[in-house]
Amino acid sequence: MNVINLSRKDPSFTREVEALSGQQVSACYQCGNCTAGCPAGFVYDLQASQIMRGVQLGLKEQVLDSKAIWMCLSCSTCTLRCPNNIDVAGVMETLRHMARREGRIGVKTVNKFWTSFLDTVRLFGRSYEIGVMALYMMRSLRIFTDLDLAPGAIIKEKLGFKPHVAPRGGAEAVGRIMKRYQERAAREGGKQ
Repeated sequence: MNVINLSRKDPSFTREVEALSGQQVSACYQCGNCTAGCPAGFVYDLQASQIMRGVQLGLKEQVLDSKAIWMCLSCSTCTLRCPNNIDVAGVMETLRHMARREGRIGVKTVNKFWTSFLDTVRLFGRSYEIGVMALYMMRSLRIFTDLDLAPGAIIKEKLGFKPHVAPRGGAEAVGRIMKRYQERAAREGGKQ
């Protein structure tokens, strides 16, 4: 059972999350719909409703150090079920960005996968599955993970050896967008 430590509250944390996410987290009245519908909740250390309550209470350390914000699938089931129209998935993403800026990576393999995915999008303008797999396997040192699945996926043409590059300068445009975002994030005090 997780214990909430109220002695380390940071009231500015709630305001910061609301400003960055554009959501009124304080409107959450803990109905539990977000938690009840979450398909990944079984692996969370804190459920979605607990994360929302933690934000409301200003429990910055507990929320940003949680594994739940990294395990979130961003499927938006929680958002769709919220009776107050709070974009809970958007709040979770905001929390991931905040945690990353502070170097609080709760689940390092998820961050390594995310980085590998974005590297291929930056380079080709869209995801390159084999490239993502190769980068992730190198970064995580999980070299032989799921290699047994590759032949079947290749035979069924689910994985292509050549990347699909976005047409007519699309890859360069995506790269420029991502670079602008990184520069803005660096100016605002963090790196992506």
